[in-house]
Amino acid sequence: MTQERDGRIGNLPANINIMNPVPNKDAKSITKLVRKNGKIAGYELSDGRVLSKREGVALAKQGGIRGVAIASRNGSEYLRSLPDGDESNNLGDLPSAPGSFT
Repeated sequence: MTQERDGRIGNLPANINIMNPVPNKDAKSITKLVRKNGKIAGYELSDGRVLSKREGVALAKQGGIRGVAIASRNGSEYLRSLPDGDESNNLGDLPSAPGSFT
């Protein structure tokens, strides 16, 4: 389990997450990332659906994606992994999926 010290979790502020949605019993997991120019543009879910970044955030807010929190940077919301001590399931470590979003 990740330790919180001095208002930080590792190198990140402890309050980086603006929302920790409670997943529904049928919530899906993110299995791959869709990247555009090296940045996350979308997500592939465990049921094979591919969502844009915005669609992923909206679905997570409804409890449709497990293991993620919603954070915000420069006014843009995005998904981040909930710390669980297992780095292999961190979003940044997931493989890339084919696909593109404009």
